Amino acid sequence: MVSVNTQIAGVATVSEENSLDDALNCANIPTLIAVLAHLTGEDKWLQEPYAPARAKGLDDNDDGGLPPEIQDEIRDAVRRVVVDYQAGLLAPEDPSPERVARILSAILHEEVPSEYGPLLSEEMGFASRAVRFSEPANDDFVVGIIGAGMSGIAAARELENSGVRYEVLEKNDGVGGTWFENKYPGCGVDTPSSLYSYSFAPKPDWSGYFAKRDEVFQYFREIAEQSGIYRHIRFGIEVDSLKWDAESATWLVVAHDRSGVRVERRYHALVSAVGQVNRPSIPNFEGIESFRGIARHTAEWDESIDLSGKRVIVVGTGASAMQVVPTIADSVDQLTIFQRSRHWALPHPNYQRPLADGVRLANELIPFYTRWYRLRAFWNFGDRIYDTMQIDPEWPHPDRSINKVNESHRVFLTNYVKEQLGDRQDLLDVVLPKYPPYTKRPLIDNGWYKTLTRPNVRVVESGVSRITEDGVLDEYGAEHAADIIIFATGFKIQQFLYPMEITGRSGKQLTDWWGIDDARAYLGVTVPDFPNLFILNGPNTFAGHGGSAILATEFQLRYTLQCLDWLRSTNVRAIEVREDVCDEYNDRIDEKMNGLIWSHRGTSTYFRNAAGRVVVNSPWKYIDYWRMSRDIDPSDYIEIRD
Repeated sequence: MVSVNTQIAGVATVSEENSLDDALNCANIPTLIAVLAHLTGEDKWLQEPYAPARAKGLDDNDDGGLPPEIQDEIRDAVRRVVVDYQAGLLAPEDPSPERVARILSAILHEEVPSEYGPLLSEEMGFASRAVRFSEPANDDFVVGIIGAGMSGIAAARELENSGVRYEVLEKNDGVGGTWFENKYPGCGVDTPSSLYSYSFAPKPDWSGYFAKRDEVFQYFREIAEQSGIYRHIRFGIEVDSLKWDAESATWLVVAHDRSGVRVERRYHALVSAVGQVNRPSIPNFEGIESFRGIARHTAEWDESIDLSGKRVIVVGTGASAMQVVPTIADSVDQLTIFQRSRHWALPHPNYQRPLADGVRLANELIPFYTRWYRLRAFWNFGDRIYDTMQIDPEWPHPDRSINKVNESHRVFLTNYVKEQLGDRQDLLDVVLPKYPPYTKRPLIDNGWYKTLTRPNVRVVESGVSRITEDGVLDEYGAEHAADIIIFATGFKIQQFLYPMEITGRSGKQLTDWWGIDDARAYLGVTVPDFPNLFILNGPNTFAGHGGSAILATEFQLRYTLQCLDWLRSTNVRAIEVREDVCDEYNDRIDEKMNGLIWSHRGTSTYFRNAAGRVVVNSPWKYIDYWRMSRDIDPSDYIEIRD
C-alpha cells in the first residue's frame, strides 16, 4: 500500500515505463488535461480539440467525450511531461488562483466563478490553511482537545506542528471517532473517497471510489501516527463536565477513566472535537429488556454476531440501514424493516466501483493527479448544486418539489425507483417519498430498492409499539418474530456536546442557553458566556447541499487556531464572543434558511428541532462560509485581561 505521505512528499519515481502506460490508460482524461495545463502552463490543453465535454449526471466522464486519437495525444503529452518532471527538467510554478478556477472550468465544461480561485488553491495545496503561531507570551499555555476523531486528529496535528502544548482526551481505546465505533455490516462513506480526506493529506490509494469503514479508519489512524500526536492522547478518558474558572482563567475538566476513577485536568483553552455522530440514539422501547435474542445499535455492533439463517429486524431506514440491509439480505433467513419514513436514495455509478490498479498507479505516478481529481469532486459535490436548494415561492407544486430543477430531480429519481423495483411495482407506494428530494439528507443507493424486492425481505410501514420476548410488536398490533434486532436509529445529532455538563462564566450551563435541541453558536464555533471554548462541527455547520464534513471542519479549525494564537501570544487571559454578534449571526442563519429546502415542512428530519428551526445544516455555500471564517475579527470579541 502506498502511504499517505507519498503524495505529500512528492511523486513516486517511475521505475518502469509500462507502469506509467498502465496508469495513463486507466486515468481520467479531464484530470490528465488539468495536469497538462498545470505543469506546462499552456492554455492550448484547455481549448479545442482537447477541451472535454460536460459529464452526464454524476458520471466520472473518464474519456472526456473525446475521440480516441485526441485521448492518445493527451496521454502521450502527459507521458513526456511526467518523465521531464521526474528528471528535474520541468519546474512549474503553482498556478494563480484565477488560473486554478479557469483550469477547473475547462475540464468540467462549465463556469466555475473566479471568486472560488483562492479557495480552490487551498484545496490544491498551493495556499496553506495552516496558522503560523506567534511567539508565545505565555509558555504555560495548554490546550485541551476533547475527542480524537476526524476533527480532533486535525486539531492535534496543527498544534503539534506549531509547537503548542496540548492534550487530547478520548473516550475510546483508539483514534478515529465514529470510524472507530461503527463496524456494522456495509459501513462506509457516502461521500467520494477522494473528497473524504484532509486537504493536507489526499490519499492516492483508496481501494474504491466510496471507501468502506476499515479503510477509512486506517486512513485516520495513519494520519495520527504520521503526525506524532499519539503521545499526547489519553485514551479511555470520558469527559463528564467542563467548568470555567474565572480566577485562574482556565477550564476545569472532570472526567473518568475505564475503571470509573475520577480524572481532573485544567486547560487555558478547550477545543471540542466530539463530532455529531458519537452518541447513538436508541428509542426507549417498552419491553426491550425482555427480548431473548440479540439487540444492537449499528454504532455498537459486535462483529462476532452471526446473521446466517437468522430472522433479523432492522428498525430505521436512514443512512446506516441503507448500508446494512443490502449487505446482509443474502445471508439472513428473513429480513423485516420497520420504516417510519421513506427516503430518496440517489444512484451513483461509482458507488460500488473499485479503483482499478491503473487508476491507483495514476494517483501514485502522475504529479498532482490526485489533487486535480479531488478538486473535480469538490465542485461536483459542493456548491455546484447549492442554487437548486432555493425555494421558488411561485412554484405551483410545493408539496412535491421546490423549484423547476428540483422537480426534474424528483421525476428522475421516481423513474429510477420504478426501474429498480422491476416487476415489484406494488412496492412503489411503500418506498416512494412524497416530499421533495434533498429535504432530508440525500442517501446513496447501495442496492436498497432491489433488495426490497427479494422474497425474504419485507417492509413494515409502522413504528415500533413495543419489544416482546420473541420480536417486535408494530403499531397495528401484529408481532414480528426475530432472533436479532438491529437499531439503525441514528444519533443524538441535535444535542450538541451531549452528555457533557458545561458551565460558563456566569455559572449557567450551556443547556440553559440552548435547551435540549436549539444549539446556536457564532460561526458554529464559539458561544457567549463560554470563554476560550471552541467547537468543531458545531451547530449549523453541516453543508446539506453536499461535499464533505472535512471541508467545513478545516475552515473552523483555521479560525479556532487563530483564536488560540491570540490567547497564547498576548496577555489576554480569555476571549468571549459578544452576545450581539452571535445573535446577529444566528438571525442571518434563520433568515437565509427560510428560503432553503431544509425548512420545507413536508416531512420530519433531524435537521430541524421540535420548534421547526434548522439547527444542524449550514445555510451558506462553502465559498461564503470560507470567507466568514477565514480571519478572526477581534472586534467580535470581549477581551478579559488581568
